[in-house]
Amino acid sequence: MRPHQTRTQTCPISTMPRQKTEAAAYLDLYKLVNEKTRLQKEFQALEERRDRIQSRLEVLAVEIDALEKSAHQLRDATPVEPAAITSTKAPASNDLNTLVLEY
Repeated sequence: MRPHQTRTQTCPISTMPRQKTEAAAYLDLYKLVNEKTRLQKEFQALEERRDRIQSRLEVLAVEIDALEKSAHQLRDATPVEPAAITSTKAPASNDLNTLVLEY
């Protein structure tokens, strides 16, 4: 069973607009400045992430070009004979067939 929790009374949130006072204006100003600062930091972080992504894309493009050129050169080159495949028989006590591939 859950322990019985005492409920605290909360004041209902008023949907009535605040009175137009100097303090209310400064509170709104404070909230807007905080939101602006938060959004500027978030925007800066997004720009940094965009720059990192862009530089990674450029590196990938260079690597892709290099690999494509390498693949074309290998395709145009004379074919290399595959490595010799040799098989060795396991000892008579063990009746398994083994296959050795040399690269």
